[in-house]
Amino acid sequence: MPALLMFLYGLACYAFFLGTFLYTIAFIGNFPMPRTIDVGPLVPAAQAVLVDLALLAVFAVQHSVMARRAFKRRWTRLVPEAIERSSYVLAATLALALLLWQWRPIPALVWNVTQPEAVLAIDVVFWLGWVVLFVSTFLINHFELFGLRQVWSRLTGLGIPAPEFRTPLLYRHVRHPLYLGFMLSFWATPRMTAGHLLFALGCSGYILLGIWFEERDLVAQFGDRYRSYREQVSMLIPWPRKRAAKLPAQR
Repeated sequence: MPALLMFLYGLACYAFFLGTFLYTIAFIGNFPMPRTIDVGPLVPAAQAVLVDLALLAVFAVQHSVMARRAFKRRWTRLVPEAIERSSYVLAATLALALLLWQWRPIPALVWNVTQPEAVLAIDVVFWLGWVVLFVSTFLINHFELFGLRQVWSRLTGLGIPAPEFRTPLLYRHVRHPLYLGFMLSFWATPRMTAGHLLFALGCSGYILLGIWFEERDLVAQFGDRYRSYREQVSMLIPWPRKRAAKLPAQR
């Protein structure tokens, strides 16, 4: 595949992801949109649960399988390495778009906060989650995470540096600030319906499982440096476990 075509493919995958991701914020936040987590076709609760669990399972399986190092080794025998990450982003975005399109609301109320100050505080946490998530992607290289650096390097003939072990800013307080941002945004809602609760529980469970797989790969890649980091820094809740000064400098 010509380098220019790879670059355009990477750009298209990123643009598709970005548009879908922005819609996802509106979907979870119940902004005025045709489909949100609480707005859409109503079906019997049992049917909605089955459909929604199936959608969450498709999303989780795609992420878990394609993110594994063993899968990547096999996958890059079929696709150029430069577009491996862009192809992952495309597949993940398709799975997410399917979930947004076919999600079935379950409107039964779990809680409903109406006190204005409390609603404001919850909304602040919701947006804080997205800010933490966004900042975290740039701390670990946003453009490499979403495949743009790879296709740009292929186009310009520049090599991609070997992975480094670093603990910048937020990563010195929690090992997975990106996932923490997701958690805050999933759960921070003044009006929690049964459908939203199912979504939050399913995504939170997947995040915990995904962390287990991801950290297993990181230990295999970085060895004792990551083991030491894991012992010293909490997974999601930013409380100290050991002295931060002992953290490894590279990631």
